[in-house]
Amino acid sequence: MQTVTTQIKNSMASSSWIRRMFEKGLELKKQYGEDAVCDFSLGNPDVPPPERTKDALAHIAENAVKPLGLGYCPNAGIPAVRETMANALTVQQEMPIGAKDVVMTVGAAGALVSFFRAVIEPGDEVITPAPYFVEYGAYCGHFGGILKPVPSLPPTFRPDVAAIAAAVTPRTRAIIVNSPNNPTGCIYSLEDLKQLAAVVDSVNETRERPLFLLSDEPYRAFAYDGAKVPAILPLTKFACVLGSFSKTLSLAGERIGYFVANPEMPDQTSLIAAVTLTNRTLGFVNAPVIGQRLAAELVNETVNLDIYNRRRLLMAKVLADAGIEFEMPKGAFTSLPRVLSRMMPFSLMRS
Repeated sequence: MQTVTTQIKNSMASSSWIRRMFEKGLELKKQYGEDAVCDFSLGNPDVPPPERTKDALAHIAENAVKPLGLGYCPNAGIPAVRETMANALTVQQEMPIGAKDVVMTVGAAGALVSFFRAVIEPGDEVITPAPYFVEYGAYCGHFGGILKPVPSLPPTFRPDVAAIAAAVTPRTRAIIVNSPNNPTGCIYSLEDLKQLAAVVDSVNETRERPLFLLSDEPYRAFAYDGAKVPAILPLTKFACVLGSFSKTLSLAGERIGYFVANPEMPDQTSLIAAVTLTNRTLGFVNAPVIGQRLAAELVNETVNLDIYNRRRLLMAKVLADAGIEFEMPKGAFTSLPRVLSRMMPFSLMRS
């Protein structure tokens, strides 16, 4: 007797090794004690949220007991929160963004799933540089999409733009990039991103259904040694950006994120309306209200990034002292050393 679909059964059988390591870590902590096990698997931020989170929560609590204080809000998000996010994204993405261009979502994952539901037809393809965040395949696969990984250039993990361009077919619907990258820690250069944008624009000259350049940016704030994370929205009219506050504010459990599409995109209003609709019909309804208000209060703050940088340097020393080959991560909080001829990710969650 088979109680679940074949697709889900196969996904369960091939679940992420990172997730299995995390679950094994919980088992070992229970057996040997919390302090006896260092968990370098799942990216579950243990750095405290900014100090002002306490005051922000108190302010939210004052209004929570009013009628509808914690009730439903518009599916695209609380209007004032969307406005605040638009102002922040205008600075971050170096182009004018309005509240109408932003949808508040249930984390970056919710943004991805809502976007894929809005644009993917069965058999459509999504290209991503590899290594990549392991859930991308499931997110687009729910709607019949096919993930096509394209190996990055060794040893720095730069995207192989020529190979990505060669992988595009008439069924390719999106190229998804993740910079700073999970799990490599690579920050994609402006020149590489411009070349990817040029590929998208060239393809779209002959397309009725556009090819999107989708940027997944939950680690945007995590850049070290003076590195800069380029703005993607201005590079092509067909760019979309999504992100979350799970890592930058250590609010992973609040599940709050956003989706924004270039205002100059042809028929952009239809895409925003579609993502708003799928945000609702996938069962999210609207992003968590407390999380939205927290994000708006703290949008210009981050956790103490010095802690992550210290861990990055410590991990680099451990690997170097052990004679293990690795590329120094420029961003995010993961490292991908070469161990036993395989690239094994480590998350810098414990010092």
